[in-house]
Amino acid sequence: MKNIKLIEVASEIGAGTRGASLGIDAIKIAALDFMSNFFVHFPSEKIETLNNMLFEPIQSPYAKRINGVATMYERISLAVSETIKNNFFPVILSGDHSSAGGTIAGIKMAKPKSKLGVIWIDAHADLHTPYTTPSGNMHGMPLATAIAEDNRTSKVHELDEKTTKYWEQLKSIGKIPQKVLPEDVVFISLRDYEKEEKLLIEKYGMKVIPTSEVRRNGAESVSRKVLRHLSDCTDIYVSFDVDSLDSSISKGTGTPVSNGLKEREAEDLISKFMQNRKVCCFEITEVNPTLDKENLMAEIAFNILQRSVNVLMMN
Repeated sequence: MKNIKLIEVASEIGAGTRGASLGIDAIKIAALDFMSNFFVHFPSEKIETLNNMLFEPIQSPYAKRINGVATMYERISLAVSETIKNNFFPVILSGDHSSAGGTIAGIKMAKPKSKLGVIWIDAHADLHTPYTTPSGNMHGMPLATAIAEDNRTSKVHELDEKTTKYWEQLKSIGKIPQKVLPEDVVFISLRDYEKEEKLLIEKYGMKVIPTSEVRRNGAESVSRKVLRHLSDCTDIYVSFDVDSLDSSISKGTGTPVSNGLKEREAEDLISKFMQNRKVCCFEITEVNPTLDKENLMAEIAFNILQRSVNVLMMN
């Protein structure tokens, strides 16, 4: 039975739409509405945020608030690393997805010899860099930092010295130059990405499993295929962005996209992954209750969280 620890990262400085910092509290309210005492069962740690930066002028237009994101990477990676070293399974509840870069760094800091696989359940690839970003939002870049990729081939921006310095810092956090090999990343329900990201996916042959395949073949078959693809990996991190769900149900997130997963498909899929002993960390992210009605997104996220953790505890 796994010892689980919740790590709460109510940061939203990497997002383009405001409100994701309230996502964790919204999930807790969903638990109360379901009369669940889930949040009483597990030790939890709250990471101090820098959301006050949202009121300050933006210094780096192609990597907004990158200095703050660098600090958050440091804090998150340290918390995740310590959690794993103390034999706990970290379950991260985060505001925006930029935190995933810190999570991945933390896993590698705790397990430097690990060959880490990443299951990225998300409508977006999050493979942009400050050189290619159309928005400058850092939640579109965590996987690029994890695979230590600049993608200068697709460069559209010239960076100032400060932005370059912080970007280099993000890629080498924990003094580990590359946390994940690109071929050890699997995208599920990916459907909204730019040509610059597509170039990297094709260049490295990164695996993409569309929504249609999940629907056609089912969670059991897809999970087997993904785990077979990552069979060389010693550890696996599962990152679940709620915008992987279809926009008909994922209104409570900053970037909803149509043709996504149904709630049950996501729940079944993640539960299958959680049965695998290589999975060492789970993150759930991008719930934004300010965009939602009746806290639906948080309720769905809580159902997925609760079932995933129950499966973890039984293994």
